[in-house]
Amino acid sequence: MRYRLDVVAANAADAVRFAGGWMYDRVMAGWDVTVLLANRTDDRPLHVLGVAVSDLESALALWDQRPHPQTVAVAADLFASDERVRRGVLGALEQGLTEVTLWGERLPAELDDSVGPVAHRLSAAARAFKSQALTAAADTCPVTGTEIFRCGVMARPSVAADLIPAS
Repeated sequence: MRYRLDVVAANAADAVRFAGGWMYDRVMAGWDVTVLLANRTDDRPLHVLGVAVSDLESALALWDQRPHPQTVAVAADLFASDERVRRGVLGALEQGLTEVTLWGERLPAELDDSVGPVAHRLSAAARAFKSQALTAAADTCPVTGTEIFRCGVMARPSVAADLIPAS
């Protein structure tokens, strides 16, 4: 069995900007990574990272039939704007069986007690591939050595050792 990471994002550029290095490192560690996009106009930047891409609407329609991932990463703006995404995140946090990771500048206050800051240190290869993916997305955001997230506490230890508490 391979571990799965599903990433929920508005578009490819946001997914690459906030989690591109982490996704690349997970792919290189043998994970199946799928990015579920609300707007799938250009998914080339995600192919640079080696991740699969799917339509968010299709995935939500078939959610109960999809194999459940060990980790779900969600853009905070989609949590706030899409009730289906919000329900899924809150349900996963409540069950405690799936690692729930969020990114974005405006995390909802209702999650303050459920998620804590974590960081992923990008490998040198992840920095290089993220840079190329950002170029493909026409995004001039600089690539740093760390990506910061907020992560929900799981009922049992996470399968991932790549997210460390951020101080």
